[in-house]
Amino acid sequence: MIPLEKLNRIAQRLEYIEARMAASPGGGIAELGREYADLKPVADQAAAYRALVDEISQTEAMLDDREMAALAEEELTGLRARLAEAEMSLRVALLPKDDADGRPAIMEIRPGTGGEEAALFAGDLARMYQRHAETRGWDWRVIEEAATELGGVKELVVGIRGENVFARLKYESGVHRVQRVPATESGGRIHTSAATVAVLPEAAEVEVDIPPGEIRIDTMRASGAGGQHVNTTDSAVRITHLPTGIVVTSSEKSQHRNREIAMSVLRSRLHDLERRKAEGERAADRRSQVGSGDRSERIRTYNFPQGRLTDHRIGLTLYSLDRVMQGEIDEVIDALASHDRAARLAEMDGA
Repeated sequence: MIPLEKLNRIAQRLEYIEARMAASPGGGIAELGREYADLKPVADQAAAYRALVDEISQTEAMLDDREMAALAEEELTGLRARLAEAEMSLRVALLPKDDADGRPAIMEIRPGTGGEEAALFAGDLARMYQRHAETRGWDWRVIEEAATELGGVKELVVGIRGENVFARLKYESGVHRVQRVPATESGGRIHTSAATVAVLPEAAEVEVDIPPGEIRIDTMRASGAGGQHVNTTDSAVRITHLPTGIVVTSSEKSQHRNREIAMSVLRSRLHDLERRKAEGERAADRRSQVGSGDRSERIRTYNFPQGRLTDHRIGLTLYSLDRVMQGEIDEVIDALASHDRAARLAEMDGA
């Protein structure tokens, strides 16, 4: 049973927010509105749960009436089943929210071990995520891209905007391993290589203060495709964050726009450093959580000869690799999100 005191606090907080919004429609209304939008569905679930508890209590009282006992017993069976479902839904709704879940994301993909094959696999992952973004109606914007001669990816940084982008993609951070016969292999041998994926929530300017003295901004000529497309002006921007050594570049045509983009990526990386530091402290005794974003961890293997995908964090194996590589990764993400919720519910119960 969920403590009624906890449900009372939710109802009281909602009443307080409603009163504040009615009394002061000016300053702070946006922040109150966001909290109200988050809290109202939870409060509604809590009210429905309490109503079920009351109904069960009233029905149990009918068991002392011989004429009504049989009917009451029958009703109680259905009511208790509904209460169990309502309790689970409410417990999930009461889990602490990740403030970053509703934000846009910045995804970075780079080859790991494996040379040119790793770069080709990094390109395959990029296309997989781009197709997934398209199917969900998300906006995919390339910030920085460097390709190999064979069409692989040396580095790709993209901005992704849409509904619940970070909430869905945050589980993708880590080392992705591939087992297949590379296009560069003439002997038909299976090789193992890897690529790394990092997913960061986009940080707002007000969240990360970067003093001018902590950065160095360099302009340079952007690399182009050659011919009429070559960039002949020094419009590309490289920003170095001196305290951490983080380097960010942007190579669009407008130098002003490149500064904005590079600063946005830098803020997001610094914000992510702080998030991961805090998460590491919180997760010291909770290693089973899948959303920690540890990029040194091998999270998944893509075995092409057997058409098999294995996510090592939750022991999930799918034999639908062809569909996965076409961007159909909802089944994997849903399983990871469910496992994450279960782990956090267990932690909440043990607290």
